[in-house]
Amino acid sequence: MDFINITVENRNGDRQQLELPTDMGLSLMEALKASEYNILATCGGMALCATCHVEVLEGGEKLGSMSDAELDMLDTLPDAGPDSRLACQLRINDAMHEAVFKIRGEEE
Repeated sequence: MDFINITVENRNGDRQQLELPTDMGLSLMEALKASEYNILATCGGMALCATCHVEVLEGGEKLGSMSDAELDMLDTLPDAGPDSRLACQLRINDAMHEAVFKIRGEEE
């Protein structure tokens, strides 16, 4: 089984490194929820709610381009910036290795 390491910064600024499998087809949202981060993910990963909003602090240039649905949803967020992504739209893969993500979405 292949793994990557990412760093996640929570809403309080605390950082934790996570080791995530690349062979299970998980989204970043699913991996964060499984790691017990407080993420609403109201729509279940359909890019319809933006409650899994993350900011890519490092490694964003290696992530794939955004879908129209992701772009449209991020346009509805007043605090979205150029490094914003929806965690439900990011599949765990080798390109994410050493990336740093900050959780921005709503809390439960």
